[in-house]
Amino acid sequence: MKKIVLSVSAVAAMSSLIFAGGDIVEPVAAVPVVEELSGFYAGLGIGAVYTRGSDVSIDYFSTKEGQDRLGNVFFLAGYNFNEYIAVEGRYSTSFTHDEDIDMDGWSLFVKPQYPVNEDFSLYALLGYGGVTLDGSKDLGPVDVDDSTFQWGLGVNYMITENVSLFADYTWLANDMDGAYAGKNSADVDAITLGVNYYF
Repeated sequence: MKKIVLSVSAVAAMSSLIFAGGDIVEPVAAVPVVEELSGFYAGLGIGAVYTRGSDVSIDYFSTKEGQDRLGNVFFLAGYNFNEYIAVEGRYSTSFTHDEDIDMDGWSLFVKPQYPVNEDFSLYALLGYGGVTLDGSKDLGPVDVDDSTFQWGLGVNYMITENVSLFADYTWLANDMDGAYAGKNSADVDAITLGVNYYF
């Protein structure tokens, strides 16, 4: 009798599965949630800055009359709207120089970007900024404080999901008004290497 009761119970249990649709749901592994970056980033760079009278041609590798080579630190912050366009602000100040000239500068850029692949991108910098030069050279005093159109070109390489290395060239001043060692205008450009952190 016990065997019959157990058999009837087993059949009833199986028939309830059949009438209920009989679907047996297998557990699905949880998909990890990937946090998306906010778009904001901040960076730090070291730049070789070249200042000179506007009629003096640049010499990247040696001292030259009418030119000064500075070492600047660059602080930057920006926002990526998408992979093709960003905005960026920069502030720089000198910490070393060939002669007795100090520089401070600021820039606001629109930053068009072209991703070559998922790690490497090219970019341009188009904007407006100001430069202050103070000091003196053998040829006379240096006193420049003006603002102008600025531009640049660079490359960016992601080394992790949140960190990238960048290198760029920026033209910070072209015929900027002011006294520069006997000249009435100055040119300033920079080559910068740095690192960005993406939040």
